[in-house]
Amino acid sequence: MVHSNIHEVQMILAEQRDGASSLLAVLEEVQSRYRYLPRDALILVSERLDIPLSQVYSVATFYNAFSLKPKGRHRVQVCTGTACHVRGAIQVLDRLETQLGIQAGQTSADLEYTLETVNCLGACALGPVVVANGSYARHMTASQVDRLLRRIKRDT
Repeated sequence: MVHSNIHEVQMILAEQRDGASSLLAVLEEVQSRYRYLPRDALILVSERLDIPLSQVYSVATFYNAFSLKPKGRHRVQVCTGTACHVRGAIQVLDRLETQLGIQAGQTSADLEYTLETVNCLGACALGPVVVANGSYARHMTASQVDRLLRRIKRDT
């Protein structure tokens, strides 16, 4: 983490002075700024909030919303729950992996895309469902993947 980023983390911490009760809020803010939780930031959070580093790491690894590895600018999630699976989610996932050049659970080398699978998005009637940057694409097919990726690029 570069020196200027440490300053940003210090600013986040300056807004939170409640110790352990603010840990989640601080981690959420750091994650939203960097798209992951850099090690240097976790050390600084531990020191400033006077919380053992092991506890900070425990919280950071417990919640799926947090990542210790950099995530892409575009987050693409494919629902692989039963309803989506039987309607072709795996073919959609395969096409995304081919087009993005990464496997599910990976981030592209240029940090543009992170491809993930989720067990259920609670939108079973709309499956297969892909969530791209928070927007739901319903009734997806492998042949619609290219159009979805063009839309993602266009909307940024």
